[in-house]
Amino acid sequence: MQPPSTDPGFASAADLAACRAALREGSRTFFAASLLLPRSVCISASALYAFCRVADDAVDLHGGQLDAVTQLRERLARAYDGKPLPTPTDRAFADVVARFGIPKALPEALLEGFEWDATGRRYEDLSQLHAYAARVAGTVGAMMAMLMHVRSPDAVARACDLGVAMQLSNIARDVGEDARAGRLYLPLQWLREAGIDPDAWLHAPVFTPALGSVVQRVLKAADVLYARVDAGIVRLPPACRPGINAARLLYAEIGREVERAGLDSVSRRAVVPARRKAWVVMRTLATLPVLKKDDANPPLEETRFLVEAVTGALARQPAPAEQITRGVPWRNPVDRIVWVIDLFERLERREQVERVGGR
Repeated sequence: MQPPSTDPGFASAADLAACRAALREGSRTFFAASLLLPRSVCISASALYAFCRVADDAVDLHGGQLDAVTQLRERLARAYDGKPLPTPTDRAFADVVARFGIPKALPEALLEGFEWDATGRRYEDLSQLHAYAARVAGTVGAMMAMLMHVRSPDAVARACDLGVAMQLSNIARDVGEDARAGRLYLPLQWLREAGIDPDAWLHAPVFTPALGSVVQRVLKAADVLYARVDAGIVRLPPACRPGINAARLLYAEIGREVERAGLDSVSRRAVVPARRKAWVVMRTLATLPVLKKDDANPPLEETRFLVEAVTGALARQPAPAEQITRGVPWRNPVDRIVWVIDLFERLERREQVERVGGR
């Protein structure tokens, strides 16, 4: 493995700004939570997210074709060879993996998860679903930990837990949307135990109380992991804790919204109202001081290979913040919190306009 570089210089300030814009449009919740992170972490996370988003969209927009995954692997290889494609996303991603010494095994696992999507793989039990979530989301948690210069096995394990939990929340929310796209992520064993034939249900997806019981089991599995994340947050640099805690609470709220809808995520897609998101951000400030739990939990077996990839990578000293965020303005912590709350209020007004316009 090559040692990480202190100044790869692939990305310009304009490239980083383009990644931030993509994040703003692609994931409003993640964008808002990221604003609570220190500037250096936030901008690097935007570059990381932009590549992950482009990869995900490439597979989805090409109908899940395997050639899209092949092309993504070629882009990944170029980024790690120091010869990224001449796009803002690829240049910024190449910068981040070089600066922080991110092992190639992590984004490779992410692309493997996308390949599983492309082949329409289904998951028999929770362990198999964890294995999928480890690839498409646990990988991001592990890479985010590295952006914060966190490499201890316990902290990385909790970062992977958070990624897996977030993915389980998304799966519970998107049951109907996935089914209409021909995808089924709910554990097949759980469906059969609820008296549901997976193939027959996928042919005509409808909500029933039996299906709701399966969705509830997925949410409970996510909640187990969200609870384990507390011990990881206290191992982060203090300036990073509010943003990661906000992300944890905001994604957990997706599950609560699904429950408020009677666990029916087939006929509707649960959306957390902007005002409730703002309340969650405020709750972040009150929650942080009590995060003092001891971490007695080993990593999930399905994420152990990610933890080992991080802990086995070459260590590095933090790169100077100005090298990572050159030309990118920022706000002080209090202003950021106020700005995020204001953002949620503005997003709620936009969502109301969109709902009216869609009638």
